[in-house]
Amino acid sequence: MYEIIDLHFQGEPEIIASYVLRGPRGVALIETGPGSTADNLLAGLMRAGIAKEEITDILLTHIHLDHAGAAGYMARLTGATVHVHHVGAPHMIDPSKLLASAGRIYGDQMGPLWGEFLSVPESQIHALHDGDIIDAAGIPVKAIDTPGHAYHHMAYWLEDGLCFTGDIAAVRLPGFDHIRLPTPPPEFHLQLWKESVAKLKAMKPDIILPTHYGPYEDVDDHFDGVVEKLDVLTDYLRRRVKAGAQADELMVELPQWLADQARREGVSQEGVHRYEVVVPSYMNVTGVLRYFRKVEGMDVSY
Repeated sequence: MYEIIDLHFQGEPEIIASYVLRGPRGVALIETGPGSTADNLLAGLMRAGIAKEEITDILLTHIHLDHAGAAGYMARLTGATVHVHHVGAPHMIDPSKLLASAGRIYGDQMGPLWGEFLSVPESQIHALHDGDIIDAAGIPVKAIDTPGHAYHHMAYWLEDGLCFTGDIAAVRLPGFDHIRLPTPPPEFHLQLWKESVAKLKAMKPDIILPTHYGPYEDVDDHFDGVVEKLDVLTDYLRRRVKAGAQADELMVELPQWLADQARREGVSQEGVHRYEVVVPSYMNVTGVLRYFRKVEGMDVSY
């Protein structure tokens, strides 16, 4: 029922996916990817024999630039309805605050990484709440509120057991069992993430499709691996902070720590590079340290 378009982010294969659902009244996309890969998305649609006029619906798991950056462009191009978490919806209509926040993180890399982020016309926005059923090109899709990576995160459930997990099932690249956690500031929340994973696991999907980068059928093992990695990463950083390590030190040491973990789990050097492209290790540091300060009350700067 689904097809995958590889967006070749930063020239790398199989690290950001846009998923295609062909329905009885058109075509739905789950994720558009960033503005920087919009041409790759359109080329992939063309190869799949899909005209822009056929796209009726765009479902975003959340509004981060690697998932939603091209949504405004695609909405204007196709006239499609954009379905997005109700917390994220205002920022798709007016992305000024979102872009200002991202600009503080990425600086002069904003353009090369993410390209142009256009607003979505308000008339084309459908704001979602937990349990809403979307008529996606004639296919019923259930929105599942799944915070932890971000408060504006939805997973999408199809009745045939498919679950499009966005970032809540973390990052796992094809050919590897290794899981890496995207924990960017400002909304990473350890306990909420675990609760969201438990919520999806209890639904017993047959296949999960993370945006980075599915599909996977070893569902329970994957979800268990996400929870394990959440504990491993936060425990490591918590110990280092309590030992006096500062953010700048951790940004130097964490890439090697993560790379060593990946290699122990059979990831090639090329794979280690691709994991770092999709989940920069400095984002792990800043996101988790902010959580320590805001939620756990630790005296830490980042």
